[in-house]
Amino acid sequence: MDRADFFEQVYQVVRLIPEGRVTSYGAIAQYLGAKSASRMVGYAMNASHTAHPPVPAHRVVNRNGLLSGKHHFPSATAMQQALEKEGITVIDDQVQDFKNLFWDPNAELAL
Repeated sequence: MDRADFFEQVYQVVRLIPEGRVTSYGAIAQYLGAKSASRMVGYAMNASHTAHPPVPAHRVVNRNGLLSGKHHFPSATAMQQALEKEGITVIDDQVQDFKNLFWDPNAELAL
């Protein structure tokens, strides 16, 4: 599979994350059958600003709930603001109550 196809598959999964929930790069990679491709999921999120329909990239955080991709947003606080607009509390760049807000595509999208 080439990079463009992988990115599009990532975008399809991210578009399914419900408002007010978050997932991780690794969970997406695992769901796509590419468990060791968390970094590639991150690259896809970095490039997602040009995707149509839009991709809610702010809902993808690292495995500890940290806003590790925040520097790829238009401002230093844009990712946090987008999450807070959906009712998610973020303190010191970390999603609070991460365990309960975590959306696992491997469970939610199981066939």
